[in-house]
Amino acid sequence: MTKEKLIELINDIADKIEENKDYLTDLDSAIADGDHGINMARGFSAVKEKLQTVEDKDCGTILKTVGMTLVSTVGGAAGPLYGTAFMKAGMAVGGKEEISGEDFIKMMEEAINGVKMRGKSEAGEKTMLDAMIPAYDAFKEGLCDGAKSAIEKALQASMDGVEYTKTIKATKGRASYIGDRSIGHQDPGATSFTYMMECINNII
Repeated sequence: MTKEKLIELINDIADKIEENKDYLTDLDSAIADGDHGINMARGFSAVKEKLQTVEDKDCGTILKTVGMTLVSTVGGAAGPLYGTAFMKAGMAVGGKEEISGEDFIKMMEEAINGVKMRGKSEAGEKTMLDAMIPAYDAFKEGLCDGAKSAIEKALQASMDGVEYTKTIKATKGRASYIGDRSIGHQDPGATSFTYMMECINNII
């Protein structure tokens, strides 16, 4: 993926989040503060504006700029988590003008580690990690068949991860406050991450 494609992708993600902000907010209202969609849409609106200033920069700088913008504009838990994920991904491809399949594996790995560190969370706690980690595993395993095939498998794994979050109790974040009543509801963060995977699948 060239840096031009990366800019296009991030704009696509921003549009996807905007289109689905009400749904994401409804998901969040069922188990938490009800602000995930609104906050994410506000953050990615700011990202779209900021992208105009880094169009000539390398992929790492673009991603780090996205991350810093999300941290400063997205409220709640999503800002620090997604911001950290993008910044860590950017650090993995610092100075690069293109992103390869192997680069994407490193980006995902660093993003996941960043989310784990920032959220003090692991898989199985009804968070975005329940979509991120299966997507990472599927992409890494499937890359031998080509990037397009791998990203399709990663998207499916991410979607399956969202379904999995319906079956488990939240033990992290605001949703953990309602305990067993969180069972049956899908995690908003896992859902917004899956929208990002859909955009990546559509552009590759």
